[in-house]
Amino acid sequence: MPVRLRLRAPWLTFVSKSGERSKNVEIVVKGNVIPMRTFLLITIILGSSHALAVCAFNIEVGDGLTFSMKEMNISNDCEEITVTLKHTGNLGKSVMGHNWVLSRASDVAELAQKGIAAGLDNDYLPADDQRIIAATKIIGSGEETNISFDPSILSSNEKYIYFCSFPGHSFVMKGTLSVI
Repeated sequence: MPVRLRLRAPWLTFVSKSGERSKNVEIVVKGNVIPMRTFLLITIILGSSHALAVCAFNIEVGDGLTFSMKEMNISNDCEEITVTLKHTGNLGKSVMGHNWVLSRASDVAELAQKGIAAGLDNDYLPADDQRIIAATKIIGSGEETNISFDPSILSSNEKYIYFCSFPGHSFVMKGTLSVI
């Protein structure tokens, strides 16, 4: 059923499609008039960070050294954070593979260095390293992968970096993750 929007506010001039001007506008949902105060209260509640917490992220990578997203803001209100990584480039994972790895900012350089020795079969990550908070597998052209993790293990007082552990990529292919 269509929803008509009519607002009543002395400071607002509403112009209809026909060009008529009016200061009397109401909110009508399924034939019921909603008072402006109620509408504004609902809007404020739904606009809070708790109601709009982003718990899933879609990130694209290609044949360059960039993530499509440079920063992620997450909320501990989410029960789970899911990151989906999609490789939109043409090169395979042995040539231009990418993954998404989350760690504390202070751990990135050493994880990337130790990852080289681990090799592609281990997604260029040291096995069972507790400094890796979450990580996807390495993917190439046309592939997609995802990882889910519990955000309650993160602290708003810590600086987190997500990066690609493919050799040489971590220097430029990274972003920040903040807990809000």
